[in-house]
Amino acid sequence: MAKRKVKKKARRIATFGLISIALIIFIVITLGRVFFDIVDKYKEKRELENQLIALQEKEKELENDVNKLEDPEYLARYAREKYFYSKDGELILRIPEDEK
Repeated sequence: MAKRKVKKKARRIATFGLISIALIIFIVITLGRVFFDIVDKYKEKRELENQLIALQEKEKELENDVNKLEDPEYLARYAREKYFYSKDGELILRIPEDEK
């Protein structure tokens, strides 16, 4: 009987040890995944912040263009340059830019 109790106790300790090891491994793997997810989210956040800065700069440029286009003189000059509109008696010559 003493052997049975010792064997039973050893089996219980072995089972508890295996369950503990499995639980520890599960926790470590889960924490590792969470850590790498957090690192990925920080990288994504950094990229999105850079995109936000670029978009804010683009927005400022577009707002500046809108303000310029509200000026009739600028709008007339822009239309003449971009779309080759001319005033009466005005001749438009396009000079090609040097290619680099």
